[in-house]
Amino acid sequence: MRRNNSIKKSISMKRFIVEFGKDFSEHMKERLLELEVRCVLTRKENINRLDLKHVEHIQYDCESASEDALNTCQKELSYGQFIMVEGELFYSEKSEESEIVMQSPIINAIYHSLNTENTNIDSFGNAKRIDDSNIDYVMDTLLSACPEVSQSYLNIMSKYL
Repeated sequence: MRRNNSIKKSISMKRFIVEFGKDFSEHMKERLLELEVRCVLTRKENINRLDLKHVEHIQYDCESASEDALNTCQKELSYGQFIMVEGELFYSEKSEESEIVMQSPIINAIYHSLNTENTNIDSFGNAKRIDDSNIDYVMDTLLSACPEVSQSYLNIMSKYL
């Protein structure tokens, strides 16, 4: 299998909407864009599965999986995973976890509060559809969990925006 090295591994919410959002309502686009300043989407080989992370990649304390329970480590939080399937946006039950990334507890809260049907998406696992009926809840909850950006970040970005 040939690896696709031409895909962008990190994309902004604007880029996400350009790539995937042609069928999104204006309301969905507007709400998703509220995450633009705070969040970045990251992906690996599969371009349709994107993890939502803070743009400043803030590190939080976590318990180490080592034998020494006193060890703590620092990891970045993932606030969810978006999956695009045939023009529809889904919120995954789980997001990326690795040596440097852990799931935010908000993922579980959002996923279990969504009243859309639980869908098993092939190799991605369980996910629930995001649409106009629940986009407000998803965005409000994500915005309440994801920290504001620092003033120094805003100062740097003001040169580019």
